[in-house]
Amino acid sequence: MQSSHSSSGFVSEISRRLSKGISTASLALLLGTALPTVAAAQGPVQVSAEEISAELGDGAGLDKKLKPFYAARNYRPIWVTAAGPRPEAQKLLAILESAELDGLDPDKFRVGAIRDALDDAQEKPNPERLARVEAVLSNGFVNYVRALRRVKNPSIEFTDPELRITVPEKEDVLAAAASAPSLSKYVAEQGWMHPFYGQLRNALLLEGPQSPRAEVMRVNLQRLRVLPADDEGRHVVVDTAGTRLFMFEGRRLVGSMKVITGKPSTPTPMMASVIRYATLNPYWNVPTDLAREKIAPEVVGTGPAYLRQHGYQLLSDWSADATVADPSLVDWQSVLTGQRVVRVRQLPGVTNGMGKVKFMFPNGHDIYLHDTPDKGLFRNGVRHFSAGCIRLEDAPRLGRWLFGKPLRATSKEPELRVDLPDPVPIYVTYLTAFPEANSVAIREDSYGRDGLASGGTQQAALSGG
Repeated sequence: MQSSHSSSGFVSEISRRLSKGISTASLALLLGTALPTVAAAQGPVQVSAEEISAELGDGAGLDKKLKPFYAARNYRPIWVTAAGPRPEAQKLLAILESAELDGLDPDKFRVGAIRDALDDAQEKPNPERLARVEAVLSNGFVNYVRALRRVKNPSIEFTDPELRITVPEKEDVLAAAASAPSLSKYVAEQGWMHPFYGQLRNALLLEGPQSPRAEVMRVNLQRLRVLPADDEGRHVVVDTAGTRLFMFEGRRLVGSMKVITGKPSTPTPMMASVIRYATLNPYWNVPTDLAREKIAPEVVGTGPAYLRQHGYQLLSDWSADATVADPSLVDWQSVLTGQRVVRVRQLPGVTNGMGKVKFMFPNGHDIYLHDTPDKGLFRNGVRHFSAGCIRLEDAPRLGRWLFGKPLRATSKEPELRVDLPDPVPIYVTYLTAFPEANSVAIREDSYGRDGLASGGTQQAALSGG
């Protein structure tokens, strides 16, 4: 029997060849040649699917929690056929052997036992050995997927408890693989994770674990672990590092647009919430620093009439029941010097800072998506200009996608609420390493979060999760 290769040796070999300029195509070949290919045995070997199923039914080392799943399908295998292990079996083993890229310990998934089982099946592909491949590979696969979804200290805040990460049941992990329209595509794209995760992980495998960019890529993989992998339903991803919004239908990316997010001094927080309604003709509650720096000097110079002329109102306090106050009763010089803080809002209109609509996903930070009349800032490559909220390049397009029709106000009344019939999850994250067509874009760590997160990835690697 051929001895099992260690996981570190496998990844080191990839890294060594990458350092010599190996191409993507060559790496794909490496993944094939690093694992033994099941060849035809000497002379004809008669193996039937029924015999493999019978061996699985007898146990074959299968996790007891997976037996009901296999029993329900008459022990029909996923990873092997009567002709031998499927190509996906070897591709999956390559993923498990490189689990350290995920911050996980490959040995916890018994990669050596899987390698030995594949070697034995190559040497003599009988029903017992093929059933053994099926069993140990399924065992390792379900434990790997469950470990990926077991995020101990997520960097994202789940402001909606419905979106908290759950570890799938073992039989559900296998059922998803077995029901995939294409098992080959499912494994290649790592369909058990969000599409961005699989793309970035594959890029890290190409780069090699010793790449200068490897650590920042690992940090971002940890952030991506909390994103959904569902085949159905819709969700939105906002990348505050790359200042872009993505619209997904299941695993399919159907659209994106530029956004403007918080300044480094007022960073947009990472959170997972649910878009539940839109507000048409919104007020704009002017941030206190802008009230001090932009509005107070004008009022001091020209008088309180400036507020009315530009559609602003002074409010009595910060409560939901605040009333409109008389600006002439305020010492605006004290506002200008920062001795007094006032609440100012702008009425709906063409110059309103919220534009025509805002999309609300309730959270404790008062963060939301909104339109803006100032489109010029979207021409900038780096768009960190807001006080924390997320300005949209094309709010009407997002509205059409969310509601299935154009959003139009039925009156000029301020703050018209339109509930979303089917609320849509939104994940506001921060990706300083982002997978692109044939490369990875490394972005500036404008919010200074990567250094704090890197310690967490090292701890995850040590703990195996």
